[in-house]
Amino acid sequence: MADTTCERRIEEHPILRSVAARKVPLYWKGRELVAHDGETIAATLFAHGIRTFGKHPRDGSPQGIFCANGQCAQCLVLANGVPVKACMTPVRAGLHVVPLENLPTLPATDRVPPLHDIETIAIPVLILGGGPAGMAAAMELGAHGVDTLLVDDKEHLGGKLVLQTHRFFGSTAAVHAGTRGIDIARLVAREVEALPSVEVWRRSTALAVFSDGRVGILRDGSYVLVQPQVLLVATGAREKSLAFPGNTLPGVYGAGAFQTLVNRDLVRPADRLFVIGGGNVGLIAAYHALQAGIEVVGLAEVLPACGGYKVHRDKVARLGVPVYTSHTVRSANGTTSVESVTIAKVDARFEPVPGSERSFACDTLLIAVGLDPVDEFLLAAQRFGLRAWAAGDAEAISEASAAIYAGKIKGAEIASHLGASSDPVPKIWRDTAALLRARPGPTVEAQPSPAGELYPVFHCTQKIPCDPCARVCPQQLIRIDETDICAVPVFRSEASAGRCTGCARCVAICPGLAITLVDRREDPQHPHVTLASECGKAVLVVGEAVTVCDTVGASLGSVPVVAVNAHPARGGTVLATVRAPAKIAERIAGIRLQDPSANAALPEIVERLTDDAIVCRCERVTAGEIRRLIRSGCRDANEIKAITRAGMGACGGKTCRAQILRLFREEGVAPEEIARDVPRPLFVEVPLGAFAGIDSGGDDGPAHSV
Repeated sequence: MADTTCERRIEEHPILRSVAARKVPLYWKGRELVAHDGETIAATLFAHGIRTFGKHPRDGSPQGIFCANGQCAQCLVLANGVPVKACMTPVRAGLHVVPLENLPTLPATDRVPPLHDIETIAIPVLILGGGPAGMAAAMELGAHGVDTLLVDDKEHLGGKLVLQTHRFFGSTAAVHAGTRGIDIARLVAREVEALPSVEVWRRSTALAVFSDGRVGILRDGSYVLVQPQVLLVATGAREKSLAFPGNTLPGVYGAGAFQTLVNRDLVRPADRLFVIGGGNVGLIAAYHALQAGIEVVGLAEVLPACGGYKVHRDKVARLGVPVYTSHTVRSANGTTSVESVTIAKVDARFEPVPGSERSFACDTLLIAVGLDPVDEFLLAAQRFGLRAWAAGDAEAISEASAAIYAGKIKGAEIASHLGASSDPVPKIWRDTAALLRARPGPTVEAQPSPAGELYPVFHCTQKIPCDPCARVCPQQLIRIDETDICAVPVFRSEASAGRCTGCARCVAICPGLAITLVDRREDPQHPHVTLASECGKAVLVVGEAVTVCDTVGASLGSVPVVAVNAHPARGGTVLATVRAPAKIAERIAGIRLQDPSANAALPEIVERLTDDAIVCRCERVTAGEIRRLIRSGCRDANEIKAITRAGMGACGGKTCRAQILRLFREEGVAPEEIARDVPRPLFVEVPLGAFAGIDSGGDDGPAHSV
């Protein structure tokens, strides 16, 4: 009898719609689970509340997912006897999966399968990565008729766009600002796949760039060599991590892993979440958690202010998430998974302040402390003399809107390099790209409200690139300087400008949910205030009272809901109208979703008894082991690798390399004193048989990988 308890699936979401999928059996330790055909093994296990996938052979520590992007090897399981990454391996009917409790058994050597020659394909342009930068470059190359191969390891093009349910900032005309990331991904992917000169390989993983200029690619289990004239690396970024006690417990994830489970797989991986990191990634992930019905206990940022857009910070604060600036994580607590988190205030030197610790009950700790470019393919190509460009996060970390324009520019440059275009890249393109890459600007004073009976109020006071509200107003009453879309919007209230009709299009399209509409026509003393919500219609009931907040999340009191408009054309954005006293009407910026009781600290501080902060997840090497070597005089990362095995595991140092360098810095070692470790020739694990032409896509493929 199949286990049909799938309480962790998200059946209703304010933005996303579940697609009917064929249900197939998956067997976990002999227990039959209901899976959705084609979803990953990890998604099925999480849907059934299973977060521990095995035990590490070194110390028996519980293992689960961390990156959910194939970058680490923490989610290894045995599927039909073959070790695979649960986050990347799709479910097929009848798949038998067991935990990886020890090292996998090597394959039998009594038979040698048939060997085959490796196919080599020549192509003018090879693009690695089908995210926003890669797709934009492919569109530009396709427009010039350049034969291009676009390779991506996922089922669908779009990169991280497929995880973004919020509307995008930037320029409406240039990068689809005001449109949700998931919709941008579908729109651009369709355009790319319609280009006759562009071939797309999905479910294909680039493994390495070799000295002869060829690129090894594993395509649906078959190994292929591609010989490009030009390589464009648009492989995006991988998340940075932190070393703190309990940092590898199941329930400690990167933000991308969390968003993958929630927004791609429609699985609820947490009940109570705490976020570490106040950049855009952490703020957006907290918002996505609230949309999925997950309590967000709090968010801690080590800097005095969040580094992400202020409208993102304000948006989660208004929904009831406390933001603890100048705070850091001290430990994740629990035995087999996360049970609580302890944070502490930091001083001006970012050192924890004794006695400032607080602990919060939670089952998930989300780490969002920045990104590193996935640039190993670029560096290898440059080392071997292959003409190569980089675009998007592989070149410089920025927002997806900036990545789109970066890809567009690199596509035009490559077309010119190959002689397919004689036109120079327009200066306006480069100016726009620079604008979209700009860091969040300073905050300015809020605009005074205009006189009149009906008008919008702008709660966005930070200079960031964004213009959808000005573009959507049918009366052209909202003005943003066309030469600087980072300017805050201004309402044209002069007599010659016309009158606001109350259409509320500006309210609905604002990516930061930072515009409200005040209507004094019916009752000047108790005007109506219309504001946007993306957390579902069910939380808003006409006639019931809600708690309204100001821009930064401070409560303004309780007011009644008088109307709820959930027009399908708005794509999940609900317009709620409340009636409020005139003295607070213009200050209302949001409706509190989360009860304050969800944010209460535990009565006592929880201390983790063992200092088990792990730097190398694959080999379970602690920060203490590496610090002792540094303090003993070691300055060679290769020596650290040889002694501790840090960086010698399955992921090849993707997670630990940056943390080891950070430990050197913390110990006062200058960068020029450090001998960097030698990178692994292959950047992704691959069955050895693939190099002999043995198809590794089947269940009985070879288990020994390098």
